[in-house]
Amino acid sequence: MTDSIKNYAIILASGTGSRYGSDIPKQFIKIAGKTILEHTVEIFEKAPQIDEISIVITPEYRHAAENLLLKNKYKKVTRLLNGGETRKDSSFIGINSIEDKEANVLIHDCARPFLTQKIISDCIEALKTHSAIDVAIPATDTVIEVDERDIISTIPDRSKLRRGQTPQCFKLSLIKKAHELSKGDKKFTDDCGLIVKYNLADVFVVAGDVENIKVTYPSDIFMADKLFQIRSNVFSEEKDFTELKDKVVVVFGGTSGIGESIADMAKEYGAKVFVSSISTGCDISKYSDVENFLKKVHEETGKIDYIANTAGILKMGKLTERNIEDIERDINVNYLGSINVSKASIPYLKETKGCILLFASSSYTRGRAMYSTYSSTKAGIVNLAQALAEELYCDDIRINVINPERTATPMRYKAFGQEPEGSLLAPEKVAEASIKTLLSDLTGQVIDVRRE
Repeated sequence: MTDSIKNYAIILASGTGSRYGSDIPKQFIKIAGKTILEHTVEIFEKAPQIDEISIVITPEYRHAAENLLLKNKYKKVTRLLNGGETRKDSSFIGINSIEDKEANVLIHDCARPFLTQKIISDCIEALKTHSAIDVAIPATDTVIEVDERDIISTIPDRSKLRRGQTPQCFKLSLIKKAHELSKGDKKFTDDCGLIVKYNLADVFVVAGDVENIKVTYPSDIFMADKLFQIRSNVFSEEKDFTELKDKVVVVFGGTSGIGESIADMAKEYGAKVFVSSISTGCDISKYSDVENFLKKVHEETGKIDYIANTAGILKMGKLTERNIEDIERDINVNYLGSINVSKASIPYLKETKGCILLFASSSYTRGRAMYSTYSSTKAGIVNLAQALAEELYCDDIRINVINPERTATPMRYKAFGQEPEGSLLAPEKVAEASIKTLLSDLTGQVIDVRRE
């Protein structure tokens, strides 16, 4: 075969998500502000070697898939096919939609949205010398085989075992022949299994990636969220902060601490920055204050690009020993304030397709004694942002949460007094991560900021 044959990607997205336990198929679950289907399609859309993409979809969700294709305007998606009752049926439908006499075919599970460009390249390179390719990683756990009594019968040599991933890749003529031979065969595992079963060719194994996980169960969503955060390279990549020039940035709580650092850094790169705080007469626990402040900024500038809410209060005390007025104040500033800022921001950010940035605390993952209201409001902010990322998805408004480690701010000093030098995060580092996040494509993410 020559290198001139085309490379086709077939994305199998026709599962019902029964193991995931959701009322919609998992391919339409959103992670980092996009559906799993979109993340997976984008991988192949960006792969320079891929010529065309076929999506095999659950027929009942064809309309939902069409809407995603219309919104994203993918250039390589040429077929949207109704899937069959089984994975084998769907794979057969995808393969037989290709009319070329010969081609390279990459069959990929939609539920693996972390496929790397390297794996795609390695698979296509391997197809120059092999007709069938599987992708796999070494087995790290000991695998045991048991008999009908659940007694171990065999412990295979782990060094020879691999954990299969996708894509599985083939010459078109070979995989078509395998499916023709297997008509009526109900003992189907996967496409490579057919090649082995009917002894049609050697199956070469390309190294996979431990992060090329399959989203199968609800707990996988948490893992996927973290992987998207890591892969976003918010901290490691060089971001051109000159993109801030002439952007309008609003910082609530911007007169001290992290907010002040964000404002100073944004100004340094040419942004038009507007700050507010309780000391300037804007109480974020009052919706009217937030609404009026944003209205004035918009009237002066004609647009608002980015909004960050760093305002918050931190008070110590057992719940039973604090008065209810103080508790209500905590909730109104720390949680209701974020709701007020988010809601009031939406009309302005729709115009610019801008971004909202909220702030959590390292205590959001586990409530901390003596700081119960603070911890719980920060957990609420994370849930708020994740939900709003989906609600604002069609408006192209992004929203993320910065989760800084203990930071050297006036608020913390007032709460804890003097702390050992070097034990706290510098507010400037949080500001840098915050601006990188504002300039990124991320949405619905919790960005952890830690000391080196």
